[in-house]
Amino acid sequence: MNDTIVAISTAYGAGAISIVRLSGDEAIDIANKSFKGKNLKQVKSHTIHYGKIMANNEIIDEVLVSVFKAPKTYTKEDIVEINCHGGAFVTQRVLEEMIKNGARIAEAGEFTKRAFLNGRIDLTQAEAVMDMIDAKTKESLKMANLGLRGDVKKLVNSLREKLLLCVAKIEVNIDYPEYEDEEQITNDVLKPLLNEVKDELEELIKKGEISQIIKDGLKTAIIGKPNVGKSSLLNGLLRENKAIVTDVAGTTRDIVEGRINIGGIVLNLIDTAGIRETNDVVEKIGVQKSLEEIDNADLLILVFDNSQVLDEDDKTILEKTKDKNRIIIVNKSDLTSQIDYSIFDDYLLISTLSEDDIHKVEKKIKDIYQMNEEEQIDATYIGNARQIGKLYEALKSINDALKGANDGQVVDMINFDIFLALKALGDIVGVNASESLINELFSEFCLGK
Repeated sequence: MNDTIVAISTAYGAGAISIVRLSGDEAIDIANKSFKGKNLKQVKSHTIHYGKIMANNEIIDEVLVSVFKAPKTYTKEDIVEINCHGGAFVTQRVLEEMIKNGARIAEAGEFTKRAFLNGRIDLTQAEAVMDMIDAKTKESLKMANLGLRGDVKKLVNSLREKLLLCVAKIEVNIDYPEYEDEEQITNDVLKPLLNEVKDELEELIKKGEISQIIKDGLKTAIIGKPNVGKSSLLNGLLRENKAIVTDVAGTTRDIVEGRINIGGIVLNLIDTAGIRETNDVVEKIGVQKSLEEIDNADLLILVFDNSQVLDEDDKTILEKTKDKNRIIIVNKSDLTSQIDYSIFDDYLLISTLSEDDIHKVEKKIKDIYQMNEEEQIDATYIGNARQIGKLYEALKSINDALKGANDGQVVDMINFDIFLALKALGDIVGVNASESLINELFSEFCLGK
């Protein structure tokens, strides 16, 4: 990290402004070589200066340059941000000039990577940066902000401290048995401590499932036979005519997608081709895709026609989805009913043409996923898949330690499982993180961040 990096930190394309960011020991000197205005090497930290970026005595752009001197910066290195006019060509020219002056193009996420490696943030805070960029709802934004300010780090470190205390006491007992004043660590002493950590981990994992729904949304497939109103339901939920609606069965032959936010839950909606026996080659492909979506979706909305008797295709749909998270919709409530309702455990009778009935569907979805109100979301809601995976690892090791304690194993054997749990929790915040893990995580960031 001895070199100075540079990247465009704003979205590519035309806009009001663009920002070219530099970080490193030579950031100020490199920017100063092309800046006509105050001598940037002599200005105070955290100040902004008007001037021009020059190349061969020609003006590239009229700019504002912000100077931030280490260590009180995002990366804990000297940082310069050049605020250009927001044209793609002019921004590229400023970037090229910085490279000519000695900077290197930054890798994806390298600014945040340097912040981590220089000890300004831990891995949970680094991942929260991307979560903030990707946030789709107020709730997911709040979770990202909690992670960014270090609340998740404090939570994980609190668990680690409890386990470190166990490990320290066990090792003192093993290495210095002659210390009579030291508490003797037995299985009876360990079990309450381990159960306390176990309960906390289980609660975090339980909330993590909700958090991932808040963060990533639900892949929601609308399933049913042709012409039962699947596309009308999609259009009703989206409040736009996304899918083609006709009286001709089999109109939808491919996947149609849309996204809505219902009470903080993002639904990634998929309108599928009608499921039925068909000899049409193209429609067959659509039906096969629909069947695949049943396996892939987090939530299924099954749609049936109130005016039609249930047939074998309907029963196949019900059977294939019986173990899935599903909502049963009976559409066309304005038509004479021919359907046998006794086959359904629970259902909504609606008309997709009614705004009130669309609200009923939305309420049903919110009732199934009982989300806490926004103000109740705290650091215990961890929505990052990698972090949750590590919580599962830690819980497995704690359960192994408890089993050993219940089976009467010697404490130094139990200590090994506690150490594995400690390592898994350390992986969450980046304690002794491997170079390959760090590179993999930050490669998912955008350029300039």
